[in-house]
Amino acid sequence: MFKRLAYLWPFLRSYRRKLIPGLLAILASVVVSMASPLLVGRAVDSLKADVRTETLLGYAALLVGATLVQGIFSYLQRMILVGMSRDIEYDLRNRYFSSLETQPPAFFHDHPTGDLMARATNDLQAVRMLCGPAIMYSFGTFFTALGALFFMSRIHLGLTLVALLSMPAVAVSTKLFGQRIHTLFTEVQGRFADISTRVQESFAGVRVVRAYAQEERERETFRKVNEDFLLGNRRLIAWSVAFHPVLQALIGVGFVAVLWYGGLLVMRSRISVGEFVTFNFFLNKLIWPMIAIGWVANLAQRGTASLTRLRDIMDVVPAIRDEPPLVEMPEVRGALRARNLSFAWPSGEPALTDLSFDVAAGQTVALVGRTGSGKSSLLSLLPRLLDPPEGTLFLDGVDVRRIPLATLRRAIGMVPQETFLFSATLSDNITLGRPEATREEALEAARIAGLETDLAAFPQGLDTLVGERGITLSGGQKQRVALARALLRDPRILLLDDSLSAVDTHTEEQILRNLRTVFEGRTVFLVSHRISTVQNADLILVLDRGRVAERGTHQQLLAHGGLYADLHQRQLLEEELAAV
Repeated sequence: MFKRLAYLWPFLRSYRRKLIPGLLAILASVVVSMASPLLVGRAVDSLKADVRTETLLGYAALLVGATLVQGIFSYLQRMILVGMSRDIEYDLRNRYFSSLETQPPAFFHDHPTGDLMARATNDLQAVRMLCGPAIMYSFGTFFTALGALFFMSRIHLGLTLVALLSMPAVAVSTKLFGQRIHTLFTEVQGRFADISTRVQESFAGVRVVRAYAQEERERETFRKVNEDFLLGNRRLIAWSVAFHPVLQALIGVGFVAVLWYGGLLVMRSRISVGEFVTFNFFLNKLIWPMIAIGWVANLAQRGTASLTRLRDIMDVVPAIRDEPPLVEMPEVRGALRARNLSFAWPSGEPALTDLSFDVAAGQTVALVGRTGSGKSSLLSLLPRLLDPPEGTLFLDGVDVRRIPLATLRRAIGMVPQETFLFSATLSDNITLGRPEATREEALEAARIAGLETDLAAFPQGLDTLVGERGITLSGGQKQRVALARALLRDPRILLLDDSLSAVDTHTEEQILRNLRTVFEGRTVFLVSHRISTVQNADLILVLDRGRVAERGTHQQLLAHGGLYADLHQRQLLEEELAAV
């Protein structure tokens, strides 16, 4: 466990100016609390000599004063250490979020959103308890136990040893219960992640659920994962609540032994009544540390289990990252070259095989092919959303793996096949890549993307709020917002992955006319299933099963009579049939 806790030391060290005063406040509180039993014992012994009101009032005043001072230090320790735990929670949350941001898309295929959210909430809370209350109570119990044992041994060493007879049993039970609680808490956190994942998927796909009338099935599925979570919690609670009674029973055995042996010592005048009372007060102070050991162990087991879950994410080295030697590029022109570019998915299934092509800066390249031919895979390799093999893909003559990711992606504007919009205003979504853009620039990008008519119909224009993932917009509107977002960024390389598939032919023609002015001077990769969209491209690459089957201009490929000509003929027939 201590190895796992060592991971927290850098976070604690950065707050040592809070940690050290907090620990000193604990020590001061414990030192002052030690005065109370001594004062009570002396007051009891003073009754044998001379019972005077002034004496009793004096001891009472001292007790009240000691309690007030102890209360001040207790307040300070909580303010300092609990505040520190919140600061560490803040740092861990930022670190966790930053580590997620550096991960490639494939990472999120392997880690469900619900699980990641559970780690960011429940697990972080458990680690915060470990960094604050657990530290506070562990040091408090240590100082209290040390002080109590010191004064108890001063009164009578043999009686102190009798009081400690139950300690080995306490230590063994703490270890056994702690291990079981750690295992059960890890299982419970995993089941909470299952609940979060189920809820997130059900709400994200609520339209599909309702369209297929599967509400009852979703409720039943949720009931099952919720029941698993409940059963896991019941087992955890059963062990957690049994822990304290077991400790109290073991401690109670020691307390009975102290009463018996201490009574004999008083009758034999080996210790005074006041000393016996003082000893029992210190024994009471020792009981709390013994019980607190279990509570702190519980917190520690939960915290370390959650810390391990957080580390599983924070320690993952991003599969796609900057690796030296890096080449700084003060200016990106947009010339691209592929040499024997091959790419396969982790499953081993090939996506691209031996692709080779040259694209001059400022050229428009169209990618055409059947579904699954590798078009989207190629576009994902250019900004390194997927990592190409080294020495196969070059930008301005430099291997893309040697270009800093920030430089590479800053030069690229991409409209992916699956459009994602944030639950914000249209303006916020369009200016995502350029937050400093003016309203006029955002409106111009929207106009070029064909959103001008839609904006006029929206109640607040650019300030209209869109729902989560743009649920309040149609598919075509979402695509055009994403297109405006990419255009506003003014990239040197523009990647359009079937970005007009959800708009009608008339709207597509209007947008394409607008885009022709945008395409000038920048490199464009255009993916589309419609021949009409790509026919004016400078170069058309026809992909088939991950290979370049044909290349050339629209007229050249039609004259060749191959796959492209066949696709063109099919679409002409479909248009004729649709017109009938």
